[in-house]
Amino acid sequence: MSMLLDELRTPGPLVTVELRPPRTDLSDADGMSAWIDLHHTLGRLSRQELFVFLTDNAVGAAEEENLAHVGGNVSDSFALSRIVPILTCKHTLKYCETFAVRAASDGFESLTVLGGDVSVPPPRCVPHGRDLREILAGRVPSLTLGGWVNPHRSAQEQVAFISAPNATAEYALSQIVSHHSTESVERFLEESDRVGSTKPVVFGVFYYRSPNPRTLETLGGFFPVPAEEIAAEFEAGATPEEICARSIRALRAVGAEKIYVSNLGERTAGRTLGRILDLV
Repeated sequence: MSMLLDELRTPGPLVTVELRPPRTDLSDADGMSAWIDLHHTLGRLSRQELFVFLTDNAVGAAEEENLAHVGGNVSDSFALSRIVPILTCKHTLKYCETFAVRAASDGFESLTVLGGDVSVPPPRCVPHGRDLREILAGRVPSLTLGGWVNPHRSAQEQVAFISAPNATAEYALSQIVSHHSTESVERFLEESDRVGSTKPVVFGVFYYRSPNPRTLETLGGFFPVPAEEIAAEFEAGATPEEICARSIRALRAVGAEKIYVSNLGERTAGRTLGRILDLV
């Protein structure tokens, strides 16, 4: 069992972090600087015994491969057992298989495998994330594989995605939710209890930096954003940390104890998360 799965199966709250690798459109100098910042942040978070999920072309933006420079090259700098790459189906099948083999060889214990947004290119190499997980489980059985659920959709459908015999997922990350969507999370958890699913789910929380309407509209193209509610909270004087902490508190109150926080930034993620948790 991977360290991640062991902690996800342990009762009680857990907060993890989602980070993005540098974008591919950066200059060589900016790209190197971004990787250095990311390495320092991964080291700090690892020393704080936090798990970090590394995205794969999040929100449709091309990113550097999340294994690059993080595996064998710098594995002595931080615990790779706490770093969890994300892999979508939006690559060639050969690339995905090689990626999983490299991840296991470098020392990663877990890999989250998602379908990927079909609204933007490139196309998926297989129809669904579970199809790719089944292939990778056969190629690299040592990796703990995770999947994806969306509590904003049918609870019955989404719970089935990870509880079905062919799900090939030991855990799942969720689409971004908040204190404005706890009813959908409750429905998901109730359905999980009804069918007896014990697969742990790490629910996503977004760190909204500002109420900028254009930014919120852009984000709304990738996940449900309660734009009016978020804007009203900022207008009432709430800080980004307070708004994020409200989501974590509300999710814990309905039984969603395992959480990842997204959009903390690659340079100051640890400090920002600390301020958030001080308010939880």
